[in-house]
Amino acid sequence: MEDLIRKVLVQLGEDPDREGLLDTPRRVSESMMFLTSGYREDPDAVLEGSIFKDEYDEMVIARDISIYSLCEHHMLPFFGKCHVAYIPKGRIIGLSKIPRVVEVFSRRLQLQERLTNQIAKALMNHLEPYGVAVTIEAIHLCMAMRGVRKRDALIITSSMLGAFRDDSKTRMEFLNLVRSGDRHRW
Repeated sequence: MEDLIRKVLVQLGEDPDREGLLDTPRRVSESMMFLTSGYREDPDAVLEGSIFKDEYDEMVIARDISIYSLCEHHMLPFFGKCHVAYIPKGRIIGLSKIPRVVEVFSRRLQLQERLTNQIAKALMNHLEPYGVAVTIEAIHLCMAMRGVRKRDALIITSSMLGAFRDDSKTRMEFLNLVRSGDRHRW
C-alpha cells in the first residue's frame, strides 16, 4: 500500500521525498488498516459468549455510541452517533458488546444505510429478541467538503425490526427516549 500512496502523491503533483511527506505513505497505510479493521473482525465472534438467560423483557437502549466510518464512494469519513435498542425475549447481551458490534461494522468502507441494517440484523439474529431498533445520525465529509458542500447536513437512517417495525407505540417510545437524552446530559 505504501508504494500506491507514493504514486498518489506524485499524481497529486507532490514530491514524496520531501521532508514533510517522507513518512506519509507508511502513516496512510497504517491509518487505512486501522480504519478498515472491521474487515478482519467477525461480528459473530464479538457477540458469541456474551448472551445470558434472563427474564427481563423491557426495552434496553445503548444511546450516543460514537461512530467513525469511511464512505465507500469517496473513502472520506462520516461520523456521528448510533442509538441501539432491543427488547429481550429471555436473553440479554453484555452491554459492552453493543458498541463493539457497532464498531466492527463501522470500521469498513460503508454506506450509512447498510451500516444501520447490519447492526440491527446482527443483534436480531444473535439475540432473537422481540425487536431491534437502530438509528444513526451522521455528518458525511463527502457532502461537507466536496460535492454540494453542505457542512451541517445531518443524515439520519433507521432500521426497525420485529416489535419496533410492527408496533408504532414501541417505535415511538424508542425514538422519544433517544430524543429525550438531548436534554439530559450527565
